[in-house]
Amino acid sequence: MSLIHLIHVYGYIAILVGCFLEGETVLVLGGVAAAQGYLVLPGVMAAAFVGSLSGDQLFFHLGRRYGPDVMARKPRLRRANARLQGWMGRYETWLVLGFRFLYGLRSAAPFVFGASPIRRARFALLNAVGAAVWAVVVGYGGYVAGHALAAMLSHFAHYEWLLLLVVAAVAAGIWLLTRYRS
Repeated sequence: MSLIHLIHVYGYIAILVGCFLEGETVLVLGGVAAAQGYLVLPGVMAAAFVGSLSGDQLFFHLGRRYGPDVMARKPRLRRANARLQGWMGRYETWLVLGFRFLYGLRSAAPFVFGASPIRRARFALLNAVGAAVWAVVVGYGGYVAGHALAAMLSHFAHYEWLLLLVVAAVAAGIWLLTRYRS
């Protein structure tokens, strides 16, 4: 089984699962794969939207159910909660729409929002809009980057596999480093 075949068969599922868990790196790689013709960009964006939305909704509901208990035991989440609660009074709509774009808040924000007094329906609506904007912007960014990369490296076509593996390895390294630091 070739790498191209794996991307064709499992690419959208990998994007959905990756965006359920974290997102940015997987979505950018999905955009690059769409630029190379291995996936279709609207499918990449749809998978990212569904994965991101469902992951954030799950963590919101976990925060609603277990938030106060977890916050009492986890100082890091307590600090994030204190920061977020301070901003929520003034910027609640913008925070829910844009937390995906704020480095350091992407993972904890839905859980913290769940522990806050925001209504479930309001969070779900704003979360859906934010997930759609995020999927389009980041997915298209990866698509544009993929085309730019292809244009720059068109004479290195026989190194396509190696290039894709290097990009994936660098992206995974950045993701692991970010997770390690947090």
